[in-house]
Amino acid sequence: MRKVIALDIGGTNTRAALVNESYQAEKIIIHPTVTGDTDLFLKSVRDIVKEICPDLKDVIAIAGGVPGRVRPDGYINALPNMGISNIDLAHDLQKAYGLPVFIRNDAEVAALAEANLGPFKDEKKLYFITVSTGVGGALCVNGKLRDSSYEVGHTLFEYKGELHEFEHLASGHYLVRMAKANGVELSGAKEFFEKVKENDPKIVPIYRDWIALFAKFIGMVQSAFSPDVFTFTGGAMKSASVFWEDLKAAVPLSRLEKCGFDQEAGLMGAAVFGFQNI
Repeated sequence: MRKVIALDIGGTNTRAALVNESYQAEKIIIHPTVTGDTDLFLKSVRDIVKEICPDLKDVIAIAGGVPGRVRPDGYINALPNMGISNIDLAHDLQKAYGLPVFIRNDAEVAALAEANLGPFKDEKKLYFITVSTGVGGALCVNGKLRDSSYEVGHTLFEYKGELHEFEHLASGHYLVRMAKANGVELSGAKEFFEKVKENDPKIVPIYRDWIALFAKFIGMVQSAFSPDVFTFTGGAMKSASVFWEDLKAAVPLSRLEKCGFDQEAGLMGAAVFGFQNI
C-alpha cells in the first residue's frame, strides 16, 4: 500500500506520521522542534523522516505544514516562531531522500483534513479557521485548496479608534490586549473567559466587543468566498462552552461548526496534500 510521510512542524513540537492511502497513521513520533538555527532545523527534520521510516518502503512522497509563508515550490520565507528564515525545506528533503516533497502553510494543510476526511467533507466550500496564538484560515472547494489569504489573521480592523491586525485583538493569546485597551489587566484568555462566566461587569462589555469583532471577520469571509460551512479549531476552542452559542447567534447567515479533527489535523491534512499532489 502506498504511503506518505506527513510532517506537522510547529513552534514547539514537530510531529511526523507514516500514513497509508486509507488514511491510517501506521506510526507517529513527536520531537521538540529545533529553533534558532536553519541548518540544525533542516538536519532535525531529515532525522525525523529517517526515524519514521528508515527504509522508505512504499513511501511515495513527503508532505508537511509549517507556521509561515510558503512559496509554491515549498521554499519557506520565514518561520517567525522558530527564529529562522529563508528555509529551502522541500529541496533539502528531496536531495536527502529522492522523493517528491510538498510543503504548505499549516492552516491550509489542516483545512485539507477537514475538507477531505472530516464530518463536513461533503460540503462544496469549507472555510477552516484556527484560533490560538494567532488566527489562521484557509478555503477548500471540493476538497482542494483555493487561493485565499491564509494569513487572514493579519487583516486590519478598527477598534477604539485605532487599526489593529485581527489576530492581535481576537486570538486567544492577544485577548489581553483587547482587555488592556479597556483598562483591564488580565493574565490570559483562560482568565478572560472565566470572568465572562462570572458575568464580571468589567469583562462582559469587552467580551461583547470580541464577539462583534469576530462576527465582522466571519462576515468578511462569507462575503468574499460564500463558504457552506466554517470549521473552527485551536486553543481558544477550549473555552467554546462560554462563547460558541453567542458567536453563532451573531452570524445567523453563516454556518459554524467545530472541527472533526483535533491534534491530528496537521498530520492527516499533510497526508492528503501528499496524495493529492502525486
